[in-house]
Amino acid sequence: MSDSTPPPIDGVLETAIYVDDLPRAHAFYGDTLGLERVLDTPRMMTYALAPAQVLLVFRRGMTREDSEASTGGVIPGHHSDGPAHFAFAISADCYDGWVAHLKSAGIAIRSEVVWPPGGRSIYFDDPDGNVVELATPGLWPNY
Repeated sequence: MSDSTPPPIDGVLETAIYVDDLPRAHAFYGDTLGLERVLDTPRMMTYALAPAQVLLVFRRGMTREDSEASTGGVIPGHHSDGPAHFAFAISADCYDGWVAHLKSAGIAIRSEVVWPPGGRSIYFDDPDGNVVELATPGLWPNY
């Protein structure tokens, strides 16, 4: 155990999910949610979310083994079974617009929550069963 103080962490850069069908995932994340795809390969797609934030959508089973990076080094293998959960930050002003958009796109809203500090969340599933949350400020002490 170290007695030193760790350097600061600046935030979460990447969030990864795993799907069975990349074109179907793109129809959801790119077309329905309007995310900008910045990388498209047979094993993954990458979406720019906000400054310095990226959603990695991996094809399930394609990342279990280590892989060589084209610039040198090794990317350790990783994988997940079952549904994952993650949240996108939205402004409070956009909340009702997102509810209306999801309903018009035929996406079933699983739940809406009002949090004690005043934030609100909308929960729904992507086509692979991953739980997506859209959350306004007032959810956490730092958001």
